[in-house]
Amino acid sequence: MAKTTFGEEIYLRALTGKIVGAQMIADYAKVAFVSPRNIICSAISAAAEAAYILETGAQAAHFIVEPGQEAQAAQAVAAFQPEAVVLMFGGETPIEETKTLFVNFLKGLAEADLFTDLIVHVRIFAAGGLQAALQDDTIRPYLLDNEVYVYTANLDKGLFIYNIALIDEDGTISLDELLAFPVTVEHAELLNRSLRDKTLAWADA
Repeated sequence: MAKTTFGEEIYLRALTGKIVGAQMIADYAKVAFVSPRNIICSAISAAAEAAYILETGAQAAHFIVEPGQEAQAAQAVAAFQPEAVVLMFGGETPIEETKTLFVNFLKGLAEADLFTDLIVHVRIFAAGGLQAALQDDTIRPYLLDNEVYVYTANLDKGLFIYNIALIDEDGTISLDELLAFPVTVEHAELLNRSLRDKTLAWADA
């Protein structure tokens, strides 16, 4: 168990979602946020959505992905016609289930032929979700045709990093850093306790 309360875990997602919504994706005019049906993923999504709307005044919508309904969710997102789709697939739901939802949802987007930027949450990327998606013959060309971004964390420097994912024809992925955002003391302290055995630097942001 993490050395945090569930309430603190929710607040941690609020702090992270604020960086995503207000800083990483603020250049888009219309954004779809997508998550599985669980509290943690919904919390970070809602925080990012609120920060994005407050920062930009632009249009956003939230879509839930459930087992067996991935294609329907993808069709709903495609009908919304966003400039970017933020894929908040992370903790709480067992990771293998989450990966399946993630891959099936991407397949639905590919079949809907939605041209859009894709922003991938660090948790699903670290768990191999993007790599798994690239094994699918429908998803691979779709990801090659659209811009894919991944946000990660540099624990030593106390930064969240916004990267573009460079995907080769053979499915190899490399991340190229575009922007870095320092975390506050409060954010770093919560991340330290949540991750338990990690030491995270901090900066006043």
